[in-house]
Amino acid sequence: MATGKNTTRPPRSKKRTALYVGGLFLLILIALFVYNFATIKGQLDVGTAYGARAACSCHYVGGRDIDDCRKDFEPGMGAIGLSVDDTRKRVTASALLIESATAEFREGWGCVILTDKQLQSE
Repeated sequence: MATGKNTTRPPRSKKRTALYVGGLFLLILIALFVYNFATIKGQLDVGTAYGARAACSCHYVGGRDIDDCRKDFEPGMGAIGLSVDDTRKRVTASALLIESATAEFREGWGCVILTDKQLQSE
């Protein structure tokens, strides 16, 4: 009768198990982000365009400070950053280094969103 070797593995340590579980959790989060990237990018596109337009109107039409204009943002727009170019009368809103939008104040027109083509032509 053949007998196999009785090999017993030492039990995994709690630290090693925690690393495996943490790594698996991170992989799942990355997979969900990649799977939903188009939706996330679309929402960021709308959010940055809204933020740029609203902040530009608040700052240049309403005459308020740009920090005060942040109060007009909808809940959940905390990840959107604003920068002001007073020489060109522009406000740029950006989110997570993924998306950005720029609005420019034009006399008689108010604030308009600039396209990528308009921004590149300058």
